[in-house]
Amino acid sequence: MTLPFRKDLDKYKDLDEDEILGKLSEEELKQLETVLDDLDPENALLPAGFRQKDQTAKKASGPFDRERLLAYLEKQALEHKDREDYVPFTREKKGKIFIPKQKPVQSYTEEKFSLDPELEEALTSATDTELGDLAAILGMSNLITNNQFCDVVGSSNGIDKDSFSNIVKGEKMLPVFDEPPNPTNVEETLQRIKDNDSRLVEVNLNNIKNIPIPTLKEFAKALETNTHVKNFSLAATRSNDPVAVALADMLRVNTKLKSLNIESNFITGVGILALVDALKDNETLTEIKIDNQRQQLGTVAEVEIAKMLEENTKILKFGYHFTQQGPRARAAAAITQNNDLVRKRRVEGDN
Repeated sequence: MTLPFRKDLDKYKDLDEDEILGKLSEEELKQLETVLDDLDPENALLPAGFRQKDQTAKKASGPFDRERLLAYLEKQALEHKDREDYVPFTREKKGKIFIPKQKPVQSYTEEKFSLDPELEEALTSATDTELGDLAAILGMSNLITNNQFCDVVGSSNGIDKDSFSNIVKGEKMLPVFDEPPNPTNVEETLQRIKDNDSRLVEVNLNNIKNIPIPTLKEFAKALETNTHVKNFSLAATRSNDPVAVALADMLRVNTKLKSLNIESNFITGVGILALVDALKDNETLTEIKIDNQRQQLGTVAEVEIAKMLEENTKILKFGYHFTQQGPRARAAAAITQNNDLVRKRRVEGDN
């Protein structure tokens, strides 16, 4: 049943319900209450008081008294007559008593054997040392101590007591020390890049986590005019998207950089897409590593990476683990094709 006030609800959004209810008379309020009786009691969108009509006919007798209520319930329970049992309880045990089966006890008879009188007399008169030597010779090492066994067997073979032990010991673990901190002087390296120092060919800023973001952007800005740095690595330096955008601007200008490593940073798909867009026009970079970022790059970024690798024939190594099968296959085919082109050029040059 569709109620009239449920139609065209949009025009009633701005109405003040309290003002309308305040203007209703008692008869109109009772009529409204009658309409509310037809609502669904299971409708969870309505308050509990409006899901069903108040059916309490008794007037309130006073404020809630918990102790009085508990006493009344206990009195009602005691006055209520118990239901009679169809079969009276007589404490009679019915059925068979369970008796567990006893397993037969296995008894072992002691074997009796007799020795020659001479051997029996020799064992009876033997000392503890002689008995220990005999046990060691017979291989009964559990009857003698380790030192006694070593004295009998090890002394004749030149084995020392320290190296003769029946205790199994684990292999001694060699301590693994943390890698030493990166010794690169950040400020000095930045100045040398700005000065275009010809002796500075490789810049390694890996694992230096306290480099400010503006300083990293200065590195990218300085590399735009540098003509000697071939390898630039800033893995695990907390680089983010602004740093990636600055590196992308650098790749559009720099014509000497061969390798770029930005692994293990906080670069998202936005920064990677900026780098990919810059690499489409770069003709000198042959290796780039972008794997192990804080979050996944996404399908869109991976598709653009694969498209860039198909267009740029200069990139020979690309460090990234694709999560999608399609871009992974396209990128692998593109890298293989680029390496084949280099091999063909090398063979043609040799000829």
